[in-house]
Amino acid sequence: MELSPYYEKHIDCIHCKKKFTSIKVRTNFVKVKETESDFHPIYENDVNPLLYNVFVCEHCGFSFTEDFTKYFAPGVKEVIDENITSHWIPHNYSGERSISDALQAYKLALVCGDIKKEKHITLAGLALRTAWLYRLMVNEEQEKRFMKISRDQYIDAYSAEDYAGTSMSEIRVIYLIAELSRRIDDREQAIRYFSRVIEKQRSSNEAKIIEMAKDQWQQMRDEKEEVVN
Repeated sequence: MELSPYYEKHIDCIHCKKKFTSIKVRTNFVKVKETESDFHPIYENDVNPLLYNVFVCEHCGFSFTEDFTKYFAPGVKEVIDENITSHWIPHNYSGERSISDALQAYKLALVCGDIKKEKHITLAGLALRTAWLYRLMVNEEQEKRFMKISRDQYIDAYSAEDYAGTSMSEIRVIYLIAELSRRIDDREQAIRYFSRVIEKQRSSNEAKIIEMAKDQWQQMRDEKEEVVN
């Protein structure tokens, strides 16, 4: 019997505490062909783990990822019940997902994360992945909309340093602010933050990101010269 790329993961909802299942992709089926300049992975086959990052509780509608904390500030659960659960029409996201299914899940998680006051770094990651899904759908307007949300959340994460203790390093956060600014045509912010990345080349051990920043910086200069000429 051929092994499926997917397996069922049993999840406890961090909001209502009820159990539900969600699909995940087996790691040996994940084959990255290339990575774009904003870290968007392009996969070799049709198996895209990005579609399954968000868990959607079929009971209460609360949507979250493994990056969400289990802590809820006083009063937050009531706001979630009022704004999410009371409007929730039971819907099961436990099967294979289309890009549209995944987009609904990500947008729900962004709303839930915002109400729950999740870290800026978590919300930035959700918005960036939402932008990537719109890129796959070739919807540039929505892609740019969510890249801007992501960029602004990364700026807040950088100011608050709430990326500390996550897989995101300071230089990665600064680079993403710059690259997303470039992609949404905010040249001023892009130049400011690419400069900050390049300034850290002596103190950083992430040489690849320094090189990427230099490449993008050069590309922006070349584009400007083309416009001038």
